[in-house]
Amino acid sequence: MLNTLNFEATSTAPIIKCKWGRTLSVVFDKMMGLQKAGTHDWRRLGDLTAEAFYDDPVLQWLYGNDRAIRSSFRILAKEIYLKFGACYFNGNRGAAMWLPPEAKPVPGRLIQLKFALGPGLMGERGSLKRAMTLGKIMQRHHPDKPHAYLFSIGTSPAARGKGHGKALLRPIIEACDEAAVPIYLENSNPKNHGFYSSWGFKPIGEFAAGEGGPPLVPMWRDPHHKQADFGF
Repeated sequence: MLNTLNFEATSTAPIIKCKWGRTLSVVFDKMMGLQKAGTHDWRRLGDLTAEAFYDDPVLQWLYGNDRAIRSSFRILAKEIYLKFGACYFNGNRGAAMWLPPEAKPVPGRLIQLKFALGPGLMGERGSLKRAMTLGKIMQRHHPDKPHAYLFSIGTSPAARGKGHGKALLRPIIEACDEAAVPIYLENSNPKNHGFYSSWGFKPIGEFAAGEGGPPLVPMWRDPHHKQADFGF
């Protein structure tokens, strides 16, 4: 169920307004060519994210192949994150999907059917059951305190190590700091722990993706009163 939430656009940046009185102004990093995704970009957004997560331990355990992973991200981009969130591209090098505070979309029968006919059929046996179980586990561990939610951020293998991931993360970090909004994410790949830690995210526990599944580490970042120097 989605609470009061509206999106407004200005000539320079999208504005996300929350009913609890704070405004997040998402400033594009022009130097790195950041672009906001539109509703028509669901396929591109899903494909870029799937490419970035091709070696993710949790997704490989869930689905077992790239085709199912790509289908999953396309559905989530189209039905949830482009409708209720804020999504960004860094050219064809990477993408990020966010939900602002107050956005609480509840997957309905349509998205469940799309998962059953898409990644549920494309993935290895038991994929749909594993995915639905993980969804429930993630819901149980999701904090109640208002926050911005970073669902996914990633760059293509060829673009890694060149600052493109930082360029995707920096605008929302700055906006959340300015508005005193914390950020929550689930880290599904131990290789990314250092990246998130360098931005001030701290582990707040650990849970398995399902019976016999790899771990996810929920991480939390309290807003910083003064933006740190991240070496740009």
